[in-house]
Amino acid sequence: MPVRRLNHAVLYVRDVSRSVRFYRETLGFETSYEIAGSAAFLRAPGTANDHDLGLFQISHPSHAGPSTSAQPGLYHLAWEVGSLPELADARRKLAAAGALVGASDHRVSKSLYAKDPDGIEFEVMWRVPEQDWKQERQKGDIAPLDLDAALDRWGDLVTGAAAGSPT
Repeated sequence: MPVRRLNHAVLYVRDVSRSVRFYRETLGFETSYEIAGSAAFLRAPGTANDHDLGLFQISHPSHAGPSTSAQPGLYHLAWEVGSLPELADARRKLAAAGALVGASDHRVSKSLYAKDPDGIEFEVMWRVPEQDWKQERQKGDIAPLDLDAALDRWGDLVTGAAAGSPT
């Protein structure tokens, strides 16, 4: 399972609106999707990535992160693999190591969550082809990952950095 690139970072922040303004004004990020007062997903201009930076407001009562006592800072980093068979291989290896802690279908990505030996959480994800994002988002928000169904639909299709996408 070769990791292709860092796909995105996710941060806990005190004020999501303030942080959105900061990253837009200082680094030129564009808002991809925002849940007012709760979360925002930003991307670099012109990229084919759904988001390069996720922001979750820690003081919001509906925050669904893994810890209600989160402090501002890093939540997790996400590494991208090129194909669903590689994601399935990662799932097998992470589970065998006792490191796998979750799996989610984010519609634009299929994701595994794991913790390293020090308890630091990270994500390993496969990027859904951009032309399928609209159709996938119509299915709703985050759902449990059905890797077999994703494999049935996309097979061994290579996407993202592994397919030559610079973003």
